[in-house]
Amino acid sequence: MSLQGTLALVTGAAGDTGTATCQALAQAGATVIAAGRRHSASVPGASEWVELDVTSEDNWDRVIDLIQKRYGRLDILVNNAGINRIEKFEDVSLESWRATQAVNVEGVFLGIQRALPLLKQSGPNRRGGASVINISSIAGLVGAELNSAYCASKGAVRLLTKALALEFSALGYRIRVNSIHPGGINTGMVESIFQASVDLGLLDSRETARQLATAAHPLGRLAEPTEIAAGIRFLASCESSYMQGSELTIDGGYTAR
Repeated sequence: MSLQGTLALVTGAAGDTGTATCQALAQAGATVIAAGRRHSASVPGASEWVELDVTSEDNWDRVIDLIQKRYGRLDILVNNAGINRIEKFEDVSLESWRATQAVNVEGVFLGIQRALPLLKQSGPNRRGGASVINISSIAGLVGAELNSAYCASKGAVRLLTKALALEFSALGYRIRVNSIHPGGINTGMVESIFQASVDLGLLDSRETARQLATAAHPLGRLAEPTEIAAGIRFLASCESSYMQGSELTIDGGYTAR
C-alpha cells in the first residue's frame, strides 16, 4: 500500500484518529499536510501544519491556495474533522444542531468542493485516481440514543459520499470517494461521550459506560486509532482502486447484529 510520491491533506489532525492517520500515511510514503483548529506542535509524520476551520469558506480557500502554490497537486483528501454533542433530543437547540451539521457535513462539502480542481488534476496521473476519504461512523448506519444530531450528520456524509462517487464517475473525473464507518474508538471524544452519559444521570460512572460500550462490540473491545488509520491508508492507496462509493465499516462487529 505504497503512497510514495503522493500528497495528502488530513483535517481534524490534532485528534487521536487524525494524528494516527497522518502517521500511517506518512509511513506509507505520502507527504502529509495536517490541518485543524487546535494547533499541534507535533503531528507524527506531518510535513507541515495548517490552521483550518472546516466550516469556513475563507479558511478552505486559503489552505487550498497554499497547497496549489507550494505543491501544485493533491492526491488524497481525508475529511476527518468532526464533533459530537450528547444531548436529549428535546434539549437540542437549533444552534447546537447547526453546529454539528456545520462541522460534520458542511466541512466535508466545502473540503471536497474547494479541493476538487486539484484532485481532478492529480487523478489522471495515478492508478486508481485521486482519493477522497470521508470519515462517517456506525452512527451513519444505525441509530444511537442521545445522538440525533450526530446520527443525522454522519448519515448525510454516507450518502454525500455515494452521490459524489456516482457524479465524479459519470463526469469522467479520476477521483474515488469512499466513507469509513468506525465503531467505538479509544479516543478523547469517546471518553467525553462516556462522561456525558454520567452527567445526564443515565449511568453511574465512566467505567460503567466503557463496559457497556465494550460489550456492544462482538470483538470485546474498542478500536485503537491506528486500526482506523489502517483503513484510511488502504482507501488512500491504489490497492483499493476498484472501490467507489463504498462503506468501509471498522466496528468490531457492532453492526453485524
